[in-house]
Amino acid sequence: MASFGKAQDHNPKSFSNQRTASLPAHSTKRSLCFVTTVITLLLLLLLQIETLKSSFSSSSLSWALFPKALHGNEPPCHAMEELNLARSRLRELVTFLPLKDERFAKEPMSGHTWFMSSINDTFEDDDTQHLYFPSETSNGRLLCLSARDDSDGARNSYALAWPEALPRNATLLAGLTFVSDTYYDYSNLWHGVSAMVPFVSWHQRKQCVVPDRWVLFHWGELRTRMGRWVQTLAEAAIGEVRIEDFKEYGDGPICFEKAVVFRHNEGAMKKQRRRDVYDMMRCKARAYCGSAAEAADPKAIRMTLLLRLGPRSFKNESEVIRIFREECEKVGGCRIKVAWANNMTFCEQVKLMSETDVLVSPHGAQLTNLFLMDKNSSIMEFYPKGWKELAGVGQYVYHWMADWAGMQHKGSWRDPQGEKCQHTDKLQCFVFYKDKQIGHDEAHFAAWAAKVLTEAKEHKLGEASKTSSHPDLVSGRCPCS
Repeated sequence: MASFGKAQDHNPKSFSNQRTASLPAHSTKRSLCFVTTVITLLLLLLLQIETLKSSFSSSSLSWALFPKALHGNEPPCHAMEELNLARSRLRELVTFLPLKDERFAKEPMSGHTWFMSSINDTFEDDDTQHLYFPSETSNGRLLCLSARDDSDGARNSYALAWPEALPRNATLLAGLTFVSDTYYDYSNLWHGVSAMVPFVSWHQRKQCVVPDRWVLFHWGELRTRMGRWVQTLAEAAIGEVRIEDFKEYGDGPICFEKAVVFRHNEGAMKKQRRRDVYDMMRCKARAYCGSAAEAADPKAIRMTLLLRLGPRSFKNESEVIRIFREECEKVGGCRIKVAWANNMTFCEQVKLMSETDVLVSPHGAQLTNLFLMDKNSSIMEFYPKGWKELAGVGQYVYHWMADWAGMQHKGSWRDPQGEKCQHTDKLQCFVFYKDKQIGHDEAHFAAWAAKVLTEAKEHKLGEASKTSSHPDLVSGRCPCS
């Protein structure tokens, strides 16, 4: 450095010429290569730090440099070794976070939820909120999971990583993956459908795309099966369901080429969008089961008693059947069926609902079948004692579902008779009443049935008139057929 300074003092121009002449060409190239590599590493490091600081939030900086350097023409100065080092350093910076964030245990379904809590939702038109990878929001990064635990979601984890710098020992799964987390389960019909609806909507909105696999979570815990009814509905509405268990990929992380995540069930989906989705599921389920709606007699009113065994069954089932049968016989064209959902297949339930105008049933998962009826069909619902005071808003789920699916919920009957709860705690009292059997009120049931049957007949005659005047209103083709 001293000799350089001395030369510069004497003649800066001669020093420049001397320096250029004294340094061989390969030395200059190495210097440029070193500077390029250092700048690349610094940019990558700064970007990763910014990403961690914002907890995976969107960054204004572009990551285009890294893939361009890796996939463009041969890097200047043959710097592949340096770029490989940069990729290695970036790979080491991939940070896995708990899939279930227990800091949000008191409000697990609010906002970003406790599932992948560091990532904010994306809203799209009138659909429910979701996450999609890779996207602008993820800065082009893929979703990676280390999530094989089926008993504690906090022991499972997730990370975002660039395709060129996946975590060590990671397996990249090609195609589209549907990722679901539900606070409830995939076995109960109502909860299963609630988890399924956003995926059916996505499938319909995205040119009928079918996922290569499903990854299911409950509270961040891995689940490897759905209830048979729920899975059959998913297969009918979307296509083959392959539920991932990760067993064939060893212990390393799993990354997904493309992934859509729903963690709010139906969430913020608007009413008309829900109705479109239920219409599609009804149509696809009927087509799957070969139960496409036939031209029914407009004068026929088809009443179905869909009954339960055990919890929330009627105490005197035969009397309830008699009451409704007698009222049906008073209405011209009325036919009545009695069925128990517990011994019916999915397609048997689809067929039964496609032949039902008035559904009579206790509160319970079997009522989820209501969306499979023709639109504007009627529902009559029954509860044990104690539900109105203690069950909370969850007791109205079939009111909501009827509205979303375009049905007519004709009200509920709540048994006023029964044992008195001796507990002082409301939750204990609800548990006490929850699965009690349901009594009956012959006078009320008869009057109620007569009113609903009359309204149903008037509606069917009106609809038949519209259809005959406007045959274009009838279409047997399902979306995504």
